[in-house]
Amino acid sequence: MTSGFTVIRDSTPSAAIPKGTVVAMGNFDGVHLGHRAVIAAALAMGRAHGKPALAVTFEPHPRSFFSPNSPQFRLSDETSKLRLLAGTGLAGAVVMTFDKNRAGTTAQDFIHHDLIDRLGISGIAVGYDFHFGKGRVGSPSLLVGEAPRLGIEVDVQPHVDIDERPVSSSAIRMALAEGQIDDATAMLGGPWFVSGEVIHGEKRGRDLGYPTANIRLDKNCGLKHGIYAVRVGRGDQRFDGVASFGRRPTFDNGAPLLEVFLFDFKGDLYGTALDVAFIGFIREELKFDSIEALVRQMDDDSARARAALAAAPAAFPKLGTIG
Repeated sequence: MTSGFTVIRDSTPSAAIPKGTVVAMGNFDGVHLGHRAVIAAALAMGRAHGKPALAVTFEPHPRSFFSPNSPQFRLSDETSKLRLLAGTGLAGAVVMTFDKNRAGTTAQDFIHHDLIDRLGISGIAVGYDFHFGKGRVGSPSLLVGEAPRLGIEVDVQPHVDIDERPVSSSAIRMALAEGQIDDATAMLGGPWFVSGEVIHGEKRGRDLGYPTANIRLDKNCGLKHGIYAVRVGRGDQRFDGVASFGRRPTFDNGAPLLEVFLFDFKGDLYGTALDVAFIGFIREELKFDSIEALVRQMDDDSARARAALAAAPAAFPKLGTIG
């Protein structure tokens, strides 16, 4: 395996896949504390075996395959997920395409064909509630039962709790939908972030004294509409700022848009890829009767965002480089 974080896909020749690796298997949406416990177990097992540790994950998310017409608020798209996984110390990821064939594969066939024959794993770590295979028959207990015959080690991680509440991707989605940024941050083990390219907008912010970097998020993003204190990454650079996510009811009540104002920054960001980490919720989105009232509120929002950022840990998602 080459140095760096390597991504293995269904199209990767079998000969190019290192054998004897240890894997952490899951959907890993958000790569939250529960996922990180599974990853830490795989890393520890890999060190004990003297083998690299990889993530095994699925794209698109199985829920999107089984419910294609239901909106799916993903905490991290494929690229963001891989960047988060690359920041954990894993050597790479196996991204398996979740399609009709994969959905119809029995648990036993998945274990024998995908994990043993193709990947040649020596160990696997999973969460207590992870299921796989046709009809979700595959389970941690099935892996444990098969382990002696297959000659692999299996580590099943229990659920992770915060304040006696289990950490889960669905709980984090709910927290974000309610603007509970502190709860989401605690369950993720760091701030939730989105990535996107800065696009041209209506340029209203420039006229108001608040030029913004506009990013179109996924249409299914369930983040509560409102104003947020944010930290922004551009490559290795970091900036503090304040952001609005919503429909701009004072102006056009249009499609949801993320508008980010960077403090103490001057320059052109159009076409630039930004990472925006959400640090604190300031207020809900409001409609104002005048531009003057809006600007006064924006001044107050900026002051509150600066205060929230000054009081918050200097944390930013730990992201690795893919490839």
